Amino acid sequence: MLIGIPSLLGPELLATLRAMGHGDEIALVDGNYPAEQQAHRLIRADGHHMVPVLDAILSVLPVDDAVPEALFRASVKGDPALADPVHHEMESVCARRAPGHKVVALAGADFYARVKAAHAIVATSEPRLYANIIIRKGVIYPPESQTS
Repeated sequence: MLIGIPSLLGPELLATLRAMGHGDEIALVDGNYPAEQQAHRLIRADGHHMVPVLDAILSVLPVDDAVPEALFRASVKGDPALADPVHHEMESVCARRAPGHKVVALAGADFYARVKAAHAIVATSEPRLYANIIIRKGVIYPPESQTS
């Protein structure tokens, strides 16, 4: 355990988040997603639902502000116009943790392609369908230097 670090973030996930560079993407997927087949790096978050894992990750990971879109979610039946309650929960977490960043719904094939290219996939035990999101990592700006 660490002070100020959510206990949902285990050693492997913390190391992966730390190793990611600016512009790298991490996908958080539900229990039905074919994560093992698609992942370059697979991190298991068994026993955890997606929304609390998303909240924990966004408490330590900066979201990219150098691009117009940095948060992407799956769509119901591949249709970006459709959203389930889990999508509204994800959007609420993102609005609180990454204000000013809109969660963009992607069509099925576009979402799957982006997940396959991700730096890592976090496989949760989320039972709800389409509960998948991608986060593009930003930077932590240095503190402004103070000159006398």
